[in-house]
Amino acid sequence: MFKINLPPQLESFRESLLQTRQSFIKISSQPARNTRPWESKVGGLPYLPKQTAWPQSVDGRPLFFLAQLNFAEMPALAPFPDKGIVQFYINDDDLYGMDFDNGENKDHFQVLFHATVEQNPALLQNSLPEPDCDEEMLPHHPDESYPLTFTLAEEVAPITDYRFYQHFGADFFRQFGEQEWDVMGAFEKSLRTQGHKVGGYAYFTQDDPRRPEDPMLLLLQLDSDETMDLMWGDMGVGHFFIREKDLLARDFSRVLYDWDCL
Repeated sequence: MFKINLPPQLESFRESLLQTRQSFIKISSQPARNTRPWESKVGGLPYLPKQTAWPQSVDGRPLFFLAQLNFAEMPALAPFPDKGIVQFYINDDDLYGMDFDNGENKDHFQVLFHATVEQNPALLQNSLPEPDCDEEMLPHHPDESYPLTFTLAEEVAPITDYRFYQHFGADFFRQFGEQEWDVMGAFEKSLRTQGHKVGGYAYFTQDDPRRPEDPMLLLLQLDSDETMDLMWGDMGVGHFFIREKDLLARDFSRVLYDWDCL
């Protein structure tokens, strides 16, 4: 049974909060090891058929493989696929390939989807490109491979996700007067929406970049993680978002990429 610990001031809102409950896929990182090309992972050798070109930035430089998710290894969660591999590639610059002004600008990041997964290593690329790389300009170590595992979980809307305020109103916490910030902080700590996930609600150290009039689903939240020596700036978190209609069409050409930090 789903349980949530709330600060006393919010007990009367328990049922309203439970109405926002959503399922998501919790992702757990594992210690580094050699992985097969088609495994879910952060870093290492991605799944790429030999006839598939390595993703490049707009200036023709190879991008760096960040992570991939093999949906066949994950619990079922509509409307996400039940098979295929989605991959994320980013650039080694001061924003890790993100465009602050336009998160859908793919000049310096790419998302690939492989609907069919071939598990014959002879048909797959078996080496990484060797571009000049300053690892301080990446959040991870692209030559190290950290496998991922998955479990299905549930959560309610956190204050970091814009949908909380759609449900409760922009001034929700002002009703607590001088306790406003204490109640808000206690509520945020009770939910703990940080971590790696697919679907559900997003956690931000700053602001949600999505627009309420253009809703997008959380395709991947990849948090800073000591296990993988993964760090988005100063203890930040990375996100990739997708519109539901594009996800249903298995069209990953219009993904929004965003990360923020403390």
